[in-house]
Amino acid sequence: MITQKGTVSKIKVLKLDKSPLVRFSLDETSCLIRVHSLNFMWEVDEGSEVVVGGQFNSRKQFVVRKYCVMKKDLSVC
Repeated sequence: MITQKGTVSKIKVLKLDKSPLVRFSLDETSCLIRVHSLNFMWEVDEGSEVVVGGQFNSRKQFVVRKYCVMKKDLSVC
């Protein structure tokens, strides 16, 4: 499992299911999250600093399996 740290931007829901597929950017990396995506959307705002763990897929998108919010941007609230 690869870990990356950065600032979240461009959060977008791609597909609505029981567990939605969410796309976001972590600095310059395009990321996808399906596991715990509802919790992710509730906890993370644009500008939040997070650490994510996962793997790259064949399209060079980082597929997130775990995440941890390090610092939340309170200016968005």
